Amino acid sequence: MYTLGINAAFHDSAACILKDGQLLAAAEDERFTHVKHGKRPIPFSAYELPFHAIDYCLKTANIHLRDVDHIAYSFDPYLLMDPNDVIQQKVELPLDPTKRLMPEKWLSPWDPLFLSSIINAPGQLIDGYPHHLQERFREAEMTKERWHFIEHHLSHASSAFLPSPYMEAAVLTVDGRGEKATTTFSMGSGNDLRRISQVDMPHSLGLLYEKVTSHLGFLHSSDEYKVMALASYGKPVFTNAFRSMINMSDNGIYTINDDYMVELLGPARKKGDPFTDHHFNIAYSLQQVLQESVLELASWLKSETGAENLCFAGGVALNCVLNAKLRDAGLFKNIWVQPAAGDAGTALGAAMWVDATERKSTRKDFTMDHAYWGPEYGDDEIESFLKWTKTPYRKMTNIAEETADLLIEDKIIGWFQGRMEFGPRALGSRSILASPLHADMQARLNEVKDREDFRPVAPVVMEDKAAEWFEGASYSPFMLFVYEVKEEKRGMIPAVTHVDGTARIQTVNREQHEKYYNLLEAFYKKTGVPVLINTSFNTLGKPIVCTPRDAIECFWSSPFDALVIGSFLVEKQK
Repeated sequence: MYTLGINAAFHDSAACILKDGQLLAAAEDERFTHVKHGKRPIPFSAYELPFHAIDYCLKTANIHLRDVDHIAYSFDPYLLMDPNDVIQQKVELPLDPTKRLMPEKWLSPWDPLFLSSIINAPGQLIDGYPHHLQERFREAEMTKERWHFIEHHLSHASSAFLPSPYMEAAVLTVDGRGEKATTTFSMGSGNDLRRISQVDMPHSLGLLYEKVTSHLGFLHSSDEYKVMALASYGKPVFTNAFRSMINMSDNGIYTINDDYMVELLGPARKKGDPFTDHHFNIAYSLQQVLQESVLELASWLKSETGAENLCFAGGVALNCVLNAKLRDAGLFKNIWVQPAAGDAGTALGAAMWVDATERKSTRKDFTMDHAYWGPEYGDDEIESFLKWTKTPYRKMTNIAEETADLLIEDKIIGWFQGRMEFGPRALGSRSILASPLHADMQARLNEVKDREDFRPVAPVVMEDKAAEWFEGASYSPFMLFVYEVKEEKRGMIPAVTHVDGTARIQTVNREQHEKYYNLLEAFYKKTGVPVLINTSFNTLGKPIVCTPRDAIECFWSSPFDALVIGSFLVEKQK
């Protein structure tokens, strides 16, 4: 049985394909369209289906859309409609949004258009595909039995629990918003999820973090990780202000009143303005109170379920500092965070829920132990493109040894190997790599990528050496937790040691990514350091590269020193 999963409601549109519970492929549409987060400048296209990602998934499975048994869409528009409208299958559109001549039940002029677009997604899928992709979409028919609207937070929860390594776990989801829910508490067992409680709009920890992200001059639903990085430089000046906005109850429910945020925090920073201690303090205080709040929610969930394991998803679960606080609190014996914890991962969650439900499976069939589910390109295809573009290159005899030598020379390397990662993190398939041995490499990489100078760079470390370099580190393949860099090692890897002494690490073993591990091993044998800098293979405002063309274009338009693409090396003239 083939199940196609789709996310397209808010941002990070994505698709995945399952065959009898096994994941075959998954990717975000931004990697094909080059529109970061799938956000286009006009509102209607924000709900555009991820046709390119769907086409890739179908191609990987070697099927057409007509061969798919079930299609799962990670949003249920009927949860926001009046019962009568659901029965009559109608949505009242505004006559003139500028004059707000529309039904009073809508909060904004875009709400009915938003729901109408989603309700009509089945028809868009078979009729609205781009002309150049029609091969895999033609002759498909859509029936009610094939199409499934799955609640957004159920999709998040499924993405957290069903591919996790646990047969039983408490499940927490925290993000901006779904149809109504913003936070949910569930208990997972086998292939089943039982909803315990939820927090509904407008009360949302995720939206509060988004609002402060905008207040600090960043893009909301995009740059929240920058606020997390900025927080390391601040002090808890505004913690009481944020605490006053959040009213936590003793039953997992909370309310938020941020009406007086500007009065409490002061005027918003304009994009391009310099950062001051005031901004650092806002970021620190927000991060501190978010951590306190989520820890309180997790503690309540623990008391309700008694579970040893916690699964976590939603956009807030991408906050690796928060995740480390959850881990260190010791509430749960084990914590697993979905690597595509944001909205892209709901495509996987929706598909896994429908697959388990339709096949009536009682035990989980798939464990997600890596994130390499995107396209890959063989040496023949790569070399053909290099020749066609007249790019000077040479074939490497030993990729690991020769690349390690370049890194020891402090060269910045574009690294393009194997299947592309699913989720927001570059994990060694579409990465920029550099040596961590000299402190100035962090500034060099931020300049290369045109990033803010306060942004840290992250280390990748051989899994079997992780505990020797980072306190308590063992298995962390998705770069979703921070660890303390061991005191005696900080001077050896200064480029990846953040100002607070931590690092957001990725561990890798040979089974997960052999070429990546071999490179680390070669660098370790030459330097005694089993650590490299790993940052995403992209530049400011652009998605991570997907194809050889993307890699070559990014390389020649950026001040990298070399590109290792498949078995080939491309270097710039000195």
